[in-house]
Amino acid sequence: MLTKEMTGTDCTHFFKSAYENRYTWESDFSGYKGRCSWTDGEIEVEGSFCLGQDLKATVNEIDNEEIHKAISSQLWEVAIHRVRRSFEQTHGKNTFTFGDTNEIGLEVIVGGKNEGDKYRVKNDVVTMVYRHIHGNLIIILTKDVTHTGNGYLSKSYSSQYLDPISKKDLKGKSFYKDAFIPLFKGGPWVLSSRSIHQESSEGSIINKQVFSFSELKSLSSKQN
Repeated sequence: MLTKEMTGTDCTHFFKSAYENRYTWESDFSGYKGRCSWTDGEIEVEGSFCLGQDLKATVNEIDNEEIHKAISSQLWEVAIHRVRRSFEQTHGKNTFTFGDTNEIGLEVIVGGKNEGDKYRVKNDVVTMVYRHIHGNLIIILTKDVTHTGNGYLSKSYSSQYLDPISKKDLKGKSFYKDAFIPLFKGGPWVLSSRSIHQESSEGSIINKQVFSFSELKSLSSKQN
């Protein structure tokens, strides 16, 4: 619970704990392969994929260029967030102080290299990301997580790109629902499904895409 006395005080230890509570793969991650499918509710396509140790995704059996790229992009995006980087590597040039508190969590205000960014943390989970990336402002709000026993994975969240100056919405808010499973007993957790949609001004679901990944196998010879 945030008190008035805490506002503006250093909270590096508090934020570091949540950062290190995120689920990441071990350094010996060997990659994996399986079947993949994509649907928008009308069209459905299936293929196969392989995500290498280098985190590069190869998708086969899917000729539609846009869908092929979409599947590759989701696999890469999930994988890149599983790379383990120390807190010092990522945030060593930043400072962190407490801001306010609300139902989303305690505000963490960033100074230093990434001044202008901020986060919110609740129950050792980063529930809000407010970051300036490649000339855009991105806001990610996490509603629900999967606890792996070795860190958490975001399960239900939204993502929104804004103009950093005007704060105008650039792409519309996207809503995600992710499901993860361990590749084998005690093995790395990987994505088994992801749905992405946007909502109209009336609140109806539009532009829904569902990605599914099955028959998942490690590329390590020890597990095949």
